[in-house]
Amino acid sequence: MTDDDMEVQSFDSVWDAIEDTPEEAANMRLRSELLTAVEQEVRSWGLTQAKAAERLGVTQPRLNDLLRGKIAKFSLDALVDLSARAGLAVKLGVERAA
Repeated sequence: MTDDDMEVQSFDSVWDAIEDTPEEAANMRLRSELLTAVEQEVRSWGLTQAKAAERLGVTQPRLNDLLRGKIAKFSLDALVDLSARAGLAVKLGVERAA
């Protein structure tokens, strides 16, 4: 196959490229955004993992999964809960798809 034979695809996000459906991609985009926000907030606290986990009401291994970006281990609901426990306000925006 030559470069001329390859079709170039463009995606709005990495999730659109790797997920099977638009619904799965939308869920992963939201989860990714929340996981990143919580991870950054927790790191800003400057606490040990044990203290940060206690503050979030999770186990230290669970917090470690979050800090290491293991997104597959967190549902959207779990990330909304963790966001609230971290003192973050989660707002949802909805608009008609293009």
